[in-house]
Amino acid sequence: MNVSGLEWAITLSVTIAILLFDVIVIGRRPHEPSRRETATALSFYVGLAILFGLWTWFFHGSQYGLEFFAGWLTEYSLSVDNLFIFLIIMASFKVPRIYQQQALLVGIILALVFRGIFIALGAVAIARFSWVFYIFGAFLLYTAIQLVRDTDHDDDADNVVVRFAQRHLSFTDQWDGLRLWVKENGKRLMTPMFLVIVALGTTDLIFALDSIPAIYGLTQEPYLVFTANVFALMGLRQLYFLLGDLLKRLVYLSQGLAFILFFIGVKLLLHALHENELAFINGGEHVPVPEIPTLWSLGVIVVTLLITTVASLYKTRKDARRLASEAEDIAGQADPQSGPRP
Repeated sequence: MNVSGLEWAITLSVTIAILLFDVIVIGRRPHEPSRRETATALSFYVGLAILFGLWTWFFHGSQYGLEFFAGWLTEYSLSVDNLFIFLIIMASFKVPRIYQQQALLVGIILALVFRGIFIALGAVAIARFSWVFYIFGAFLLYTAIQLVRDTDHDDDADNVVVRFAQRHLSFTDQWDGLRLWVKENGKRLMTPMFLVIVALGTTDLIFALDSIPAIYGLTQEPYLVFTANVFALMGLRQLYFLLGDLLKRLVYLSQGLAFILFFIGVKLLLHALHENELAFINGGEHVPVPEIPTLWSLGVIVVTLLITTVASLYKTRKDARRLASEAEDIAGQADPQSGPRP
C-alpha cells in the first residue's frame, strides 16, 4: 500500500483536530450529554469511518478496503469491551456523572497513545522478524482462552497499580473536575480522579496489548492499523452515555470476542507458517499451509458479532421475564386472596 506523506499528514491533522475540539468543548462545559447529542456525534463518527473505508477501497484497492473494515470492526468490538470496563471503573469509584465525560476523554486519549506506541513497535518487529507472527498468534490464542475462562470483570478496577497508589499516597474525598491533586492545609492530596485516571490508563495498556496483535492479523499496513484504531476510538465517549444500559445486556460479548481473537490467532499462525524462516520448523523453509482470505475474515467477524448481539439480547430478555414471573409467584404466595393476575 503506497500511502503518501500528504495522506499521513491529513490523517494525523484531522485526528488531532477532533481530539482538540473535544478537549476544548468538554473542558469549558463539562456535562452529561443528551441522547440526541450522543446519537448525532456517534452517527457522524461511524459515518466517517465508513466513508474512509470506501475511500480506501476505491483509491487503494478492494483488498485494502476489506482489510480496513475487518480491522475497524475488530478494534471497535474490543473498544466496546474496553468501554464495559470503563463503566465498571466509573461505578467502582462513584465518579459524578458530570465528570464522567472528562474522565472518558482522558481514557480515550491514553488508549490512542498506547496503541500508537504498540503500532509502531509492531511495525518494526514485523519488518525485521517474520517469526513475530508466531508470538502474536500464540498471544491471541492465550487471550481468547482467558476471556472464556474469566468473563467477570468486577475486579478490573481494583488492579495492582491502583492498590499501590492507595497505599502510598494521601487522598482527599473531594472531586474537582480533572484536577489530580489539591492542596489542603499546605499539604498536597490526590483527588479521586487520580485513581480513576490510573485505572483507565492501566486498562488501556492491557487492551492495547490485545488489540494490536489482533489488527496485525488482519492487515500488516501500519496506516490501516492506525486508522482502524483511531476510528474505533472515535465516538466511544458518546457510546458510553448512549448505550450504557445496552452494554450491560451484551452478556456474551466476551465469548464473541474470544472466538474472534482465537480465529485471528489461528490466521496469524497459518501466516507465520506460510512465511516461516525458523530453522527448527521445516528446515527454515516456508510451510505450504492455506491462508485465510481477508474476505473470509470479515465475514467471520460480522457473523460472530451479529450472533453475539442477538444471543445476548435474547438471554437478557428471557432472564428478565423469568425474574418477573418469579416475582409474581412470590407476590401471589404472600397474598393468596389476590389470585393470579389476568
